[in-house]
Amino acid sequence: MVENRPFVTFLSHLVVLVGVIIIAFPVWMTFVAATHDQDTMLRQPVPIWPGPHLFENISTVLTEGYKSRPGSVPLIVTLTNSMVMALGVAIGKIIISIISAFAIVYFRFPLRMIFFWAIFVTLMLPVEVRIVPTYGVVASLGMLDSYSGLIIPLIASATATFLFRQFFLSVPDELAEAARVDGASPMRFFWDILLPMSRTSIAALFVIQFIYGWNQYLWPLLITTKESFYTVVMTVSRQANVVDAVPAWNLLMAMALLAMLPPVLVVAFMQRQFVRGLVETEK
Repeated sequence: MVENRPFVTFLSHLVVLVGVIIIAFPVWMTFVAATHDQDTMLRQPVPIWPGPHLFENISTVLTEGYKSRPGSVPLIVTLTNSMVMALGVAIGKIIISIISAFAIVYFRFPLRMIFFWAIFVTLMLPVEVRIVPTYGVVASLGMLDSYSGLIIPLIASATATFLFRQFFLSVPDELAEAARVDGASPMRFFWDILLPMSRTSIAALFVIQFIYGWNQYLWPLLITTKESFYTVVMTVSRQANVVDAVPAWNLLMAMALLAMLPPVLVVAFMQRQFVRGLVETEK
């Protein structure tokens, strides 16, 4: 039983409130900067309350980009590229991982555990070790500046394969035996029994992998040379690092605000399934 200690309750709420303010203040300032014009943002002091130019700035970056500066394309193009990449990575990781885990758990073939541990060992390899040979393969296959080049090298996931394997190991053997007695094929058992039981785990992994794909920076930076395949994270980074002029902070923050929206919406709409997928123990 939790004791009623007013001071401890007040202190815990105070710590939570301070943490929320620290996390939310940069987001608030991003929103505020996106609502002003450039002249206002260059004057001291920096405004902390919203202005009247939000929709004007958003319309400008969506349709015109960053005012014809290098690397400037309409943000709607880069948002579309990031959405295609994030959905492709998330869905691809889930499909490949759940089928791999199903094969490892329910099929008896030679060296199956060696194959599993070979997949798992890739978690110990840093990205820098894998990225150069991966780039060489993608370049030799002619997948530079393409959606396939952005998505396919990232869709294998040792973590997701491990999580699905652990879940399948927790499924009672009686279910597989009953399906076999009823004449169900392995894929029928997978589709009608295992897949519905895995929906909360799939939802949790989808949220994590969507955000992972959306936030990718290094890989798109390596394999894209055409502005039409830039992602939104690349665009924001490029426009923030100008050396010959003062950044247009109002447009830059409008870009950052739009770049934050899709992951926030995914988490907001799928938060219940996400939490259940992480904490649910009874399947």
